[in-house]
Amino acid sequence: MKIKNSEFITSAVRREQYPTDERIEVAFVGRSNVGKSSIINSITNRRGLAKVSQTPGKTRLINFFLINNDFYLVDLPGYGYAKVSKTEKASWGKIIETYLSSRLQLKRVVLLVDCRHKPTEDDIMMHEWIKHYGYDVLVIATKSDKLSKNELRKSEKVIRDTLKLAQEDKLYYFSSLNKIGRDELVDSIFDDIILKEDNEQSKES
Repeated sequence: MKIKNSEFITSAVRREQYPTDERIEVAFVGRSNVGKSSIINSITNRRGLAKVSQTPGKTRLINFFLINNDFYLVDLPGYGYAKVSKTEKASWGKIIETYLSSRLQLKRVVLLVDCRHKPTEDDIMMHEWIKHYGYDVLVIATKSDKLSKNELRKSEKVIRDTLKLAQEDKLYYFSSLNKIGRDELVDSIFDDIILKEDNEQSKES
């Protein structure tokens, strides 16, 4: 799939602030320092589409980006940043859970983890949340340029074991710096759900 255009539409905290046009959605979620904004900018080929904050944990909103005037890429708040209060952490968790528990348009959640580290308790909980609500989940290990091929193999085993991924569960590696495999990753994230949605619309009409 070619991403020809992408634009920021709105930010939201509450359910009534979400877009109401019924387009399907693919959400991205991960720890606050995992490189979520960078990967969104990489796959859309728009350097400043998602704002890259110099302060981890700063994004407190759900951001909706319209892709190809066809579907939404949804940027969920980063979680797990240590230097915020428990109250703030709880509030971000509530924002994410409200979205996951009520969004019929949501067709897939992309969970980002840092390939250099074992997934954290927050990552495990987020993966379990996504599965609990019945969404298709795709895991991307970011910052893959930082590891050697041997280290990447070890990383894959650690991530799969920690998140209890089955062999058929999708796990991809990506670096926002070298962007190797970008087009294939875009296809893996979006192609099948867009095609499925188009087929369902064709049946209805």
